[in-house]
Amino acid sequence: MKSDLPSTLYPLPAKSRAKRILLKTKKQVYGDMLGNNASLFQGEGFEFAELREYVYGDDVRKIDWKTTAKLGKPFVKVYKEERELNVVVVSVLGGSVYFGTVKQKSDIIAEVVATLGFSAVKNADLFSHMTFADKLYSLSKPSKKLFSVHKAVEEIVDFEPLGKEGDFKALVETLNKRLKKKALLFIISDFVGDIDLKLLSKKHDVFAVMVRDRFEEDPSELGYLRLIDMETKQSFEGNVDSGTLKSYKKALYENDEKLYKQFKKQGIRFTKVYTHEDPTLKLLKRMR
Repeated sequence: MKSDLPSTLYPLPAKSRAKRILLKTKKQVYGDMLGNNASLFQGEGFEFAELREYVYGDDVRKIDWKTTAKLGKPFVKVYKEERELNVVVVSVLGGSVYFGTVKQKSDIIAEVVATLGFSAVKNADLFSHMTFADKLYSLSKPSKKLFSVHKAVEEIVDFEPLGKEGDFKALVETLNKRLKKKALLFIISDFVGDIDLKLLSKKHDVFAVMVRDRFEEDPSELGYLRLIDMETKQSFEGNVDSGTLKSYKKALYENDEKLYKQFKKQGIRFTKVYTHEDPTLKLLKRMR
């Protein structure tokens, strides 16, 4: 349930907001932020080739510990680079993303998509974007062109999330049918509800980006007010006191703990971006 508290309002039309997001993230990705690194995805896009004995200077993260334990001396995995990555970014735009005390969650999602898209194009990888909520709304063809990133951001900014509920079961079924080629799959959402990405993690390299607002994780006592559920558009009037908040925080904590355990068990990498943070900086820090 979301409150009637004022969130960040946007006097700019959608086209101007999209342009601002694209200019900001493109400057970050193609400017000094990534340095000499070709992409945020450095270290990805490699397939296993062979094992060889460790030599001084090798990346310790590539040590094969099972082989090392068995043979009594360190061995590392050697990889060969694949020709290109298939980067697929999915924006789950249910009504709950229509909220934010600093920026709207939907605009943070657009920044994340722009960052990932520009990074993929810069690295000459294939980039495609999917807009999803209660069903599939759009799916772009894989592309290495900047236009594909611009189109994805414009779609997010233009999308009307109100009255739509993110359906992760339908999302998993859709992705499983649509994605024939192994992908570096980014799923961007606030990740609240019954979520199971096990089927996708078996076939793809999945990375979950959780977009949240600090207020929704740690709200203050609001007193008597009217609440609106942005997904169902149903309203409720009542007293939001300490007892109500305690139950709400407990439910959200349990939701997240269940999610984190699932991600770790299934080998899904994840990070959380708040509406007051810079998404590009956060992604850069997490993916290094």
